[in-house]
Amino acid sequence: MPFPRRFLHDNEEIVLDRRPHIWFFAKPFGAALLALILWAGTAQKINPGNGSFNGWITWIGLAFFVAALVWMGFTFLKWRTTNFVVTTDRLIFRSGMVAKQGREIPLQRVNDISFNQSFFERMIGAGDLMIESAGEHGQEQFTDVRRPFEIQNQIYEQMERSQARDLDRMAGRRELSVPEQLEKLSDLRDKGVLTQAEFDAKKAQLLEKM
Repeated sequence: MPFPRRFLHDNEEIVLDRRPHIWFFAKPFGAALLALILWAGTAQKINPGNGSFNGWITWIGLAFFVAALVWMGFTFLKWRTTNFVVTTDRLIFRSGMVAKQGREIPLQRVNDISFNQSFFERMIGAGDLMIESAGEHGQEQFTDVRRPFEIQNQIYEQMERSQARDLDRMAGRRELSVPEQLEKLSDLRDKGVLTQAEFDAKKAQLLEKM
């Protein structure tokens, strides 16, 4: 389910909302497949004549298969209720069906973002995301993330936009002259923080004040 918008702050917008990669199901799916193979193979070996499935070993194999299916069902519910969210102000991670758990990292506290992918994970578009922040925990690792490099780029982009908004507010508090504000806007545009369209719009607003 998507992240509830009622939990957002004023003027906060969701930029990215993702569930874990399908690789999240690898362990329960592998367990179910292995249990099915062992169940069928054991039953056929015990009863090679007509292939009838009976015997206590067969029932044990069936029990393992059912347990693996239950595990997969719980994994699906966990997948459905897990969100990795990037907003204009913070990073949010929430998971849990009944008992909820979550972590939040303000963009201003993010120091470094890195990701790790094996060769196979690169092929399927999965990986692990490591976020280092100034806080109590220091580092947070998020596993089975879908396209981690895209998330990394999006976080950096939102960090730059957040810094630009802070600069705008600071410029307003210091009551800089219009030429000084235009110079700061030009610098932000040159650094890629502001687009040309955003620069032109803010420039027009400032020129109206002259």
